[in-house]
Amino acid sequence: MEKVEHIGIAVKSLAASVPLFEKLLNTPCYKTEAVASEAVRTAFFQSGPNKIELLESATEDGVIAKFIEKKGEGIHHIAFDVTDIRAEMARLKSEGFTLLNEQPKAGADDKLVCFLHPKGTNGVLIELCQPKP
Repeated sequence: MEKVEHIGIAVKSLAASVPLFEKLLNTPCYKTEAVASEAVRTAFFQSGPNKIELLESATEDGVIAKFIEKKGEGIHHIAFDVTDIRAEMARLKSEGFTLLNEQPKAGADDKLVCFLHPKGTNGVLIELCQPKP
């Protein structure tokens, strides 16, 4: 893994949260995007070398809605940048980690992504990210 690619934060409302994070980070949101495969709407911020992704559920029963119902708004996942997502997935699987998807899938911000089950990572949802070729 190369570096932390971004930190994902679950929010109830992008409309309310984007202005809050623009003030907090003193930078505008540079991109919003709907990710149908994950049933989320996202907003991205770049602050120096750090990137924050806000995630709002696109459906009442989506994964983010369920997360917020269970744990409240807050940090949802940490994403790591990888050079070769397939090789890293194979390495982690061989180390005993449980992948939530067996093949990389299209994610937000023009990335291929894979998630690791939080039961094997001390309760933290981990996302692997590789820029799409």
